Amino acid sequence: MAEALDRRLQAAGRSLDVYVQVNTSAEDSKFGMPPQEVPAFLKALPAYASLRVRGLMTLALLTPDTARVRECFALLRALRDEARQETPDLIGDGELSMGMSGDYEIAVEEGATCVRVGQAIFGARAVPDSHYWPEG
Repeated sequence: MAEALDRRLQAAGRSLDVYVQVNTSAEDSKFGMPPQEVPAFLKALPAYASLRVRGLMTLALLTPDTARVRECFALLRALRDEARQETPDLIGDGELSMGMSGDYEIAVEEGATCVRVGQAIFGARAVPDSHYWPEG
């Protein structure tokens, strides 16, 4: 995906700020790379000059178990902190995009710099999630 984005952006003479999505919950239903792949991926991204990494992002487990939700956010923060220690130039601003309407308080406690709270502001979507993200 990074290669395709970079190619199209270069052709258009543009660049793009991006977050690297990490599947911290290990759920098959979630997108993002496994946590153990993040360091190598960050090292490969400078080859795509049109992409400017600003930080990491994740979606936590959808569960009332706040300890498990917190683990997802803490893992992303740890990955960011490790990247900052190892090669700080690769993580951009080191922002953490994590937390949604139902769990943003925990995300902020764990270091989120960006939360997505659309449903808390605008209410539930008029169409189901499957409309936006069809199976398969």
